[in-house]
Amino acid sequence: MKMDNGFYVEPIGLADGLALWWNNEIKLSVLHFDKNFIDTIISLNGEEEWFGTFIYAPPYESEKQDFWERIGRLRNTNNEKWCIMGDTNTVTSPYEKHGGLQFDQNNAKWYFEFLERSYLMELHSTGGAYT
Repeated sequence: MKMDNGFYVEPIGLADGLALWWNNEIKLSVLHFDKNFIDTIISLNGEEEWFGTFIYAPPYESEKQDFWERIGRLRNTNNEKWCIMGDTNTVTSPYEKHGGLQFDQNNAKWYFEFLERSYLMELHSTGGAYT
């Protein structure tokens, strides 16, 4: 991949584990991490800094509420520039659900409560089945 820098969260057995790579044009410092996220502060070409949190939310319902509460504690104010990227493992509408377990309204509720408390909004993407 020819990236200049990298940061890894080691897997626990065969599960979890995260990796983040970036080039030297990006000034990036890791602030916090655990098995589900890497929280950073980023500056591109000397521009203003912003927070970037790269996530892989737990797929298990029993862990989701705690995850969104942990992520919400990373920022203390609503005036910080913050972008969260990754897999939320959250279906937010029954119309997004195809097969498998039934739509779980609690998972969507915890996610939307997190967005509201953190003054964030979801940006939708289009394209392939997993965008």
